[in-house]
Amino acid sequence: MAHHNLDALDRKILNMIADNARIPFLEVARACNVSGAAIHQRIAKLDGLGVLKGSQFLIDPEKIGYETCAYIGLFLKDPEKFDEVVEKLKRIPEVTECHYTTGGFDMFIKIYARNNHHLLNIIHDKLQPLGLSRSETIVSFNAVIERQLPIPEMEDEAEEETEEEL
Repeated sequence: MAHHNLDALDRKILNMIADNARIPFLEVARACNVSGAAIHQRIAKLDGLGVLKGSQFLIDPEKIGYETCAYIGLFLKDPEKFDEVVEKLKRIPEVTECHYTTGGFDMFIKIYARNNHHLLNIIHDKLQPLGLSRSETIVSFNAVIERQLPIPEMEDEAEEETEEEL
């Protein structure tokens, strides 16, 4: 995975759009004291580098009828079929994340279900046929923290701030 060095303008732009993805570019430009074209170019650059991973509206699953959020550790009968299982998981719309992890699980997924009965049906009818030896399910009652990661400062700036504090 590539790490990209971000300059102060990149970090300021990222902080602003992470706080409000709908902020007009002209407002970002004014706050950054640059032209609107410069903001468009920087956003395009950050997008091209993969720093930005698209833009989308986030739908609250509960508001559209998905009351149960669960994390499921999957144990495969044949771990060599990981890629095949991932392709099949992509076809299950309730699966919103899939991670290859360390530890005992072969993979770890996040799913949303309308209720516990629907969750049971997903596990029994959609997950078990994928070739699982077993699974472990953790139901989430509520996400109490959901946020973007902070934009890291450049080491030179962090050192300057530390020196100034002394």
